[in-house]
Amino acid sequence: MLIMKKVRVRFAPSPTGPLHIGGVRTALYNYLFAKQNNGDFILRIEDTDQTRFVPGAEEYIIEAFQWLGIRFDEGVGIGGNYGPYKQSERKPMYKQYADYLVDNGWAYYAFDTPEALEARRKEAEAQKKTFQYDASTRQGLCNSLSLSKEEVEEKLNSGAPYVIRFKYPANLDITVHDMIRGEVKINSNLLDDKVLYKSDGMPTYHLANIVDDHTMEISHVIRGEEWLPSAPLHVMLYQAFGWEAPRFAHLPLLLKPDGNGKLSKRDGDRLGFPVFPLQWKDPKSGDISSGYRESGYLPEAVINMLALLGWNPGTEQELIDLPTLVKLFSIDNISKSGAKFNLEKAKWFNHQYIQLADEERLFTYFDGELRKHGVSADKEYVLHVQRLMKERVHFIPEFWEQTSYFFVAPTEYDPQAVKKRWKPGTAQHLRKMMEIIQAVQPFDKLKAHDAVMDYVQGNELNMGAVMNSFRIALVGAAKGPDLFEIIAAIGVEETARRVSRAIETIEP
Repeated sequence: MLIMKKVRVRFAPSPTGPLHIGGVRTALYNYLFAKQNNGDFILRIEDTDQTRFVPGAEEYIIEAFQWLGIRFDEGVGIGGNYGPYKQSERKPMYKQYADYLVDNGWAYYAFDTPEALEARRKEAEAQKKTFQYDASTRQGLCNSLSLSKEEVEEKLNSGAPYVIRFKYPANLDITVHDMIRGEVKINSNLLDDKVLYKSDGMPTYHLANIVDDHTMEISHVIRGEEWLPSAPLHVMLYQAFGWEAPRFAHLPLLLKPDGNGKLSKRDGDRLGFPVFPLQWKDPKSGDISSGYRESGYLPEAVINMLALLGWNPGTEQELIDLPTLVKLFSIDNISKSGAKFNLEKAKWFNHQYIQLADEERLFTYFDGELRKHGVSADKEYVLHVQRLMKERVHFIPEFWEQTSYFFVAPTEYDPQAVKKRWKPGTAQHLRKMMEIIQAVQPFDKLKAHDAVMDYVQGNELNMGAVMNSFRIALVGAAKGPDLFEIIAAIGVEETARRVSRAIETIEP
């Protein structure tokens, strides 16, 4: 696909709370499209609705993308030639565009009070109808189309509150050309005259969004499917201003893993997975929501997983790093239908990237988990355990869960494992096996293994019961890698101490 003009795309979140993972995917697709076409990727903060502003949300958004490794070319916190990139800082410019629409017959002043509009809604409900401010009702309401010129001027001069609404032409078929869905048509009679400029002197999303996209020379608008109903208004606004519209692409929704509907925080809480990139603490309630970072996901695993939720490379390849995603990405391969979030697949991706991670980087994570639990260990020893155990790890915190016994001796023993494996005479056999191991000088795990096997087989012992009892003594549970790998790591003296303590505890 040949694109003549410079590709410029933007991600434009509102600072109303934590960034949903669906928003991250939208940003990712914008990034991939921009980088593939040698274009610019811009971060714009859309904070026109000050009533919904949440302290810390803007900083959260920026930190999330820093962690994910998605870099913006210009925008909030970066700068650029098209700033400011925060809508609240662009406030003075929007009024002139709203006035232009009024002056040219594309918009009008509406003086209706909230109470009057509510009365009209209730009146319609009583008749089992839906009230809509549109071509069929606007003449019967309090606005500059129904009032005389003198009445309008009087209200404006007296400071009467007003909003500016878009004036749809009656019975017009509006066509939205969408890169994913093709042509989408809707008749203007079905649409309400949206507010473009509010009584508090701030533009609504619709006006600010169009003005900003035009003045920032945005070439493509790639956004979520939930904005498709707004697209006819946006197309009409471009027409009203006489501007060339960008190309639109409306992405499919991220769906909940079970049932129907959009993926929500409630689904994550219910099924035990995060829906935000980073942990979020609500500044009002103090409630804490989990994040992918704090849950132990690697950022590249999150990126890979999200990229394949709604898009495919046209091959069977699943593990795709960011530079390769840039090369392979195509809007043509984005699905029209929603993509179900798959928790097991997310875990699989993270497990794969943990196995692929550089040893030094993985050590930083592992060492961090150890220090959280008050453990400081020799680096070479930690690296040895890391190599031995990383195959069993799906998330970073699992390094401690899976390996704690390499660093701290167990003080409790899994009662179910003990009941199943610890039989009469177990203590006697463990003492004898310990003597055999101590006799292997210098210690060699293969020789120790063979000597212990000779004892077990020679005494016709139940292999599973006796070896798992030994494991319980060292680990505290019937889990872990090869028993003699554990002995080699913690040392023969520590092994002897743990066996003695287990016998004293389980058979007092």
